[in-house]
Amino acid sequence: EFFDKQGFIEVETPMMQSIPGGATAKPFKTYHQSLGIDLYLRVAPELYLKRLVVGGLERIYELNRNFRNEGISTNHNPEFTMLEFYVAYATYEDLMDLTEKLFLNLLTKLFNKLSVTYQGDLIDFTTPWQRISLTDSLRDIGGIEERALFDSKTLRDVAKSKGVELEENEEDGRVLAKLFDHIVEPKLIQPTFIIDHPIQISPLSRRKDTDPTIAERFELFIGGKEIANAFSELNDPDDQRERFLKQARLRDSGDDEALFMDEDYIKALEYGMPPTAGEGIGIDRLVMVLTDSPSIRDVILFPQMKKK
Repeated sequence: EFFDKQGFIEVETPMMQSIPGGATAKPFKTYHQSLGIDLYLRVAPELYLKRLVVGGLERIYELNRNFRNEGISTNHNPEFTMLEFYVAYATYEDLMDLTEKLFLNLLTKLFNKLSVTYQGDLIDFTTPWQRISLTDSLRDIGGIEERALFDSKTLRDVAKSKGVELEENEEDGRVLAKLFDHIVEPKLIQPTFIIDHPIQISPLSRRKDTDPTIAERFELFIGGKEIANAFSELNDPDDQRERFLKQARLRDSGDDEALFMDEDYIKALEYGMPPTAGEGIGIDRLVMVLTDSPSIRDVILFPQMKKK
């Protein structure tokens, strides 16, 4: 209802894809007998939604299922519901403002107030919400010395001392992200936008004009869990090709969550995608917060379970 009133169009995109894309996640694989081709259950609708933006649909959203071949936990189910939306001629900063408006509308409509209690914590959705860069959050919330954030060896030593498992030759951006997940994310109880992520962990995001090593990206955290991910979209086909090639090298080296090369999507970008921003919100995790549910299994009617 919120998006319809904002002039968005609801769309549906393929759940079976010849090339999975839109998120760094391991896909489920299947086989189409008649066509004789491998297909994948989508890990995200992103690349198809952005094709629609190329085609002229400037405000769109999809509320549907994603599938990720990953572990099961209180925050993860291999099949989950995602709201994803795109706005042409907008930036990630515009989406932070839009997200705040969406949540204020939601909280007012559901509870007629702007606070909920989640697992003993009172969460206040009154805007504006805190906006802090990923590196600043490691310093100010995680207690990491600033010099460690910009020195590769010191950064790795700190991560290992905190119990973070690192791959050999792991890039600094990935080390920062793992360290953030380990020591900062659990502390983000109130709605918080973590902005300006390393470009190395943001293969579909636009670079910041002032610092090409940083992406115009944010993640929203509430109740100690990631609720949303968003960024200004990369619409440079040459840059996107280089990022896909880098992801392909990661796949070849054993990273089964890295993105596939998608020539068709690059061709769409060559036709021209306007400056665009997009966001995905995990509906199941959001419902967990709004219903004070400790596990994602409590908000899915038929969650995937281990065998007895």
